[in-house]
This record gives sequence, structure tokens and C-alpha cells, in this order.
Amino acid sequence: MEFLQANLDYLVLGTLGFMSFVMLALVVERYLYLNKVSLQQFDHIETLKIALTRNLTTISSIGANAPYVGLLGTVLGILVTFYTMGQGGKIEVNAIMLGLALALKATAAGLLVAIPAIMFYNALLRKVEVLTARWQAVQDGKTA
Repeated sequence: MEFLQANLDYLVLGTLGFMSFVMLALVVERYLYLNKVSLQQFDHIETLKIALTRNLTTISSIGANAPYVGLLGTVLGILVTFYTMGQGGKIEVNAIMLGLALALKATAAGLLVAIPAIMFYNALLRKVEVLTARWQAVQDGKTA
């Protein structure tokens, strides 16, 4: 329990920081790719979709799971707070409130990672839809 008490912030915030770094790297990569992709190089719509949607699942997964990582940190923080209170024998309201407030920062950090991830995911998905529609319009123009 002492290990958890000493390292909980590092573990949870480190995990969320890593998730955020990966998400931002993939978002930048996708924006750069989607802005320079040549639609003419694709002969089939499915190969186009595969190329355009690469890494979007990872971005979405980070957005969906970051709140759970934060919630896990909060639950473990509350657990540590109650354990510490139980060991001391004396219950102080200030110590309880401080422990709970510090535990809630993990949930806030999880939301700070998840909200931008989902927003970036939706923006990238819209860009994919537009590029796919443009490709389809060019293909329809060729056959008409």
C-alpha cells in the first residue's frame, strides 16, 4: 500500500501523459497525411478508406479510455486515503478532504486527455468523409 501511496500520481498521470503524447503525435501525422494525399493514386474506394483511416482507431481508443484511467486513479486515491485514515485511528476532516481532492485530479486529467482526443477524432473522421466523397465524385465523373 505504501508503494501505491508514494507512486499513484506518477503512475496515473504518467500513463495519461503518455496517452496524450501518442494521441497528439498521431493527430499531427494524420492531419499532415490528409492534407497532402493524392486521391488519384487510389483505384478502389476500400484501399482509399484504409489509407485515410489509419491510426484513427488508436486516437478514438485513447479518447474512450482516458477517463477510465483517470477514474482508476481516483478510486485508488480514495482507497489510499481511507487506508491511511484507518491506520491512523484518528479521523481528521482536513486530511480526508485533502486526500479526496488530490484523488479527483486523476479524473480531471483523464478528461483533459479524452475531450481533445474525441474532438480531433471527429474532425479527422469528417476530413476522411470529405476526401472519400471527393474521390467518389471524380470516379462518377470518369464513368459518366
